[in-house]
Amino acid sequence: MSEVPQSPWQAASITRIEKRTPRVTSFFFSLSRPFVYQAGQHVDVRLTAPDGYQARRSYSIASAPGKGEAMEGATIELAIEKLDDGEVSPFFHEVAAIGDEVELRGPLGGHFIWSASDGGPILLVGGGSGVVPLMAMARQREASGSKAPMTLVFSARVWDEVIFRDELVDLDGRQDGFNLVLTLTREPARRPMHHSRRIDARMMIEAVERLPKAPALAFVCGSNAFVSAAAQALIDAGVPADLIRTERYGV
Repeated sequence: MSEVPQSPWQAASITRIEKRTPRVTSFFFSLSRPFVYQAGQHVDVRLTAPDGYQARRSYSIASAPGKGEAMEGATIELAIEKLDDGEVSPFFHEVAAIGDEVELRGPLGGHFIWSASDGGPILLVGGGSGVVPLMAMARQREASGSKAPMTLVFSARVWDEVIFRDELVDLDGRQDGFNLVLTLTREPARRPMHHSRRIDARMMIEAVERLPKAPALAFVCGSNAFVSAAAQALIDAGVPADLIRTERYGV
């Protein structure tokens, strides 16, 4: 991405590290220049080697605007998946420690966003670490006290790879208009009304039916292949293409 004057690079210190799954860990950063952001936005992270070589990657913000330490944008959470052939993620998983500083800039992105004032119903569809910006939306809904109907369809390979699993199950159990639909592609479903297969049109139809009326917007995030398949499943389920917002990463 090109440099943008409104989002300069700044120093950010790691204040907390929390393991989410065997391959995903959350890193909490204290910003030297706090910023206001919206659920769904991301930041760029830049690492510089002693010889001057730089590597950068984009990571979605998992924390919700206006929740806890993030109330004034002073602290953000990034949930980073370890990629064995990556240039940035191995540093975080194998080297980074509390107190370390990195460079980041943001917030970035203005299309894949949701705020409580947007209302609902909202349908969220995430695959793997693609759930991160959707988690920020679910957290924003909870933090703001919004009652906008929201259903999250989350596809993971196995139960132990369901990122934010306990928090999502807790939100689902509150019965306040947030619904969680988990589908595991390599294990039998662990909870009633959940699935054990890849996302398809029938699953999307059932997800839409959990909402009190047709979704005002649908957000889909994951790998390129996942987003293409999920977006088509939504269209096959009758969701208009112009209501579907997508965010892609990887291959």
